[in-house]
Amino acid sequence: MALAVFGVLATLLLVGALTVVLHPDSVYSALALIGVMALLAVVFVTLEAHLIAALQIIVYAGAIMVLFLFVIMLIGRPGSGGPFASSRILWAASGLGAGGLAIGVGTMVAKSALAPPEAGRPEFGTTTAVARELFTTYLLPFELTSVLLLIAVVGAVVLAKGRPRA
Repeated sequence: MALAVFGVLATLLLVGALTVVLHPDSVYSALALIGVMALLAVVFVTLEAHLIAALQIIVYAGAIMVLFLFVIMLIGRPGSGGPFASSRILWAASGLGAGGLAIGVGTMVAKSALAPPEAGRPEFGTTTAVARELFTTYLLPFELTSVLLLIAVVGAVVLAKGRPRA
């Protein structure tokens, strides 16, 4: 039963991710990304990591996506095809992305086949376990992500403002 639920969720996540990447309208891509993040929260619920699922909805599907939508609205939606207007660039980017995905999946399958599965820990997904990992092991990536988001917001405002008229 769990494998069937995971298969359905994985299929929906894949369709949503393809919509994010392939849809020509940036607003619809952002809305599809909200759907992907909500489905990912459902995956966390099936893993019994309810705190992570709630954080996924509140932080990512809520706050970060609102920020993305504000940036999209500030910059505007150009009528051109964007950076992937050329079909050569689209095919090259698709090939590189598919190759990277294949390498990543192959590496993960090879590592998981070698290592025995870890027994479930009772503190998995609790507030204490998440806080311990976030503020010890992952403190630097956490702070770098916040700086990167700040840079993205400043860049979006600069792009939206445009060049000063003389």
